[in-house]
Amino acid sequence: MSLPPEKASELKQLIHQQLSKMDVHGRIREILAETIREELAPDQQQLSTEDLIKALRNRGIIDDVMKELNFVTDNVDQELPLSPKQPVCFTDRQSTLLKKNFHDGFLLEVHRENLGDGTRMADSTTMLSISDPIHMVLIKTDIFGETTLVASYFLEWRSVLGSENGVTNLTAELMGVGTESKVSVGILNIKLEMYPPLNQTLSQEVVNTQLALERQKTAEKERLFLVYAKQWWREYLQIRPSHNSRLVKIFAQDENGINRPVCSYVKPLRAGRLLDTPRQAARFVNVLGYERAPVIGGGGKQEQWCTLLAFLCRNKGDCEDHANLLCSLLLGYGLEAFVCVGTKAKGVPHAWVMTCGTDGTVTFWESLTGHRYIHKSVNPDEPPVAEQPKPLYPYRTIGCVFNHQMFLGNCQPSDSVEICVFDLNDESKWKPMSEEAIKSVCAPGATTSLPPFPPLCASTIDASVTSNEIEMQLRLLVSEHRKDLGLTTVWEDQLSYLLSPALASYEFERTTSISAGNEEFQDAIRRAVPDGHTFKGFPIHFVYRNARRAFATCLRSPFCEEIICCRGDQVRLAVRVRVFTYPESACAVWIMFACKYRSVL
Repeated sequence: MSLPPEKASELKQLIHQQLSKMDVHGRIREILAETIREELAPDQQQLSTEDLIKALRNRGIIDDVMKELNFVTDNVDQELPLSPKQPVCFTDRQSTLLKKNFHDGFLLEVHRENLGDGTRMADSTTMLSISDPIHMVLIKTDIFGETTLVASYFLEWRSVLGSENGVTNLTAELMGVGTESKVSVGILNIKLEMYPPLNQTLSQEVVNTQLALERQKTAEKERLFLVYAKQWWREYLQIRPSHNSRLVKIFAQDENGINRPVCSYVKPLRAGRLLDTPRQAARFVNVLGYERAPVIGGGGKQEQWCTLLAFLCRNKGDCEDHANLLCSLLLGYGLEAFVCVGTKAKGVPHAWVMTCGTDGTVTFWESLTGHRYIHKSVNPDEPPVAEQPKPLYPYRTIGCVFNHQMFLGNCQPSDSVEICVFDLNDESKWKPMSEEAIKSVCAPGATTSLPPFPPLCASTIDASVTSNEIEMQLRLLVSEHRKDLGLTTVWEDQLSYLLSPALASYEFERTTSISAGNEEFQDAIRRAVPDGHTFKGFPIHFVYRNARRAFATCLRSPFCEEIICCRGDQVRLAVRVRVFTYPESACAVWIMFACKYRSVL
């Protein structure tokens, strides 16, 4: 069981007030500087977390804080873990409640990825050359757990390098997203401070000059790439006039309405120990919610490709967002992966992922479902009597493919997926863009590219607790529904427990495409249902944890409604919920309703 949002917010505010009252932050700064100055050698200016905690403990600060904090517990049977579901804070990774005033602090490490630089303190000149901004995302979470993207802001932090005492205050105007990207949503006051303080600060003139030179360099790179892209497009159209109608996507607008090369939305992403296999990564992307960008008025689809951070923060997005994330993860696993842009049935624009094996096997990955399809090209020159493979995938046409290094336009006579040949090295079939041109605007460190992708965060959801909560809520909803129909409800706990293996088997099959465990489940059910009785079960899958919303969806299924509203002799009902957690607090929720009753002819 987790604290309700209002309790979590209240507790966080109390702790923040106590820390401010005792000036804990100021004392930590003093100890940090003192420890680095006195206890570390001149050539070792890197302070670990363990060193800092040890210093705080030796000076009695931790004991002082714990003595001042008084905890009050409610009279409940279960312990209430402090779950950071909806903290009231501005952050680039956590859900937030939009309020007029809030205060919070974050420690962000500044370092280069070069070998050997991770253990050495960077000087001010080195840090001035690090052009990656701080990406901040503001989202709003309602009482039902639904998130809305409010603002996405790139903060240029290097002004602090030229400030006195390594401290500076900034004011940032946050703009809306999508169709509201020109509308202000609020002002954010930011205080930047360097820890530990720099031995030598730069003059503000040097910092401003460096930033101005980078802006000029960025503008020139973007201009040259745009000129090249226009020339590439003209050459592409000269191959065949019909190419003008193909979905060849070179640029796409992000959540702030900024046009970026599509290759900048993809970069190899390693999941650490949070995801073990490419198929598990596909399942993770699949359970992130699907939501098209909102459209004001009529017309076509609103274009909005979210940056990865914005997509992960709100845990939902369009098919392009899913495809970009899945492609990045598959690249991280060492596969040759590309995002495909084309259409599916009825000419609806769509994006999916393709991997090319070393043996020439081409596999399509549908990022919205997690399904995989092996592509076998159909030869249009074969006689009609020849047996041709029937495509199982939903894709109809393909205009281009791309990843973080390559962009290729389909220049084959037909853009139909089933007859396309995916030999990407054949320039008569796929027209490539210059890899050097793409690298100039999309490579890591390029001032026009997006900042490095953040590492995935482990789930904060307790699967067992959440499963129990949803299950108890569903029992209550079913009982109330049957009561309204004049029916009594008798639950059988043992039958509910026997449904667990089936739910685990369903999730295992979604992840690996391998079915296992059904034999044991069926045998157990046969033993639990007496002779002359009938058993009915209905499994269903969701990617959200709202029990009432899930129950309403289940009632729309005639088969599930038949189980919930079952009438007969010796009716026993069962429901089992199993929550499977994934990174970024994404989850797959499996629910199975079942009933057994005595058959009466």
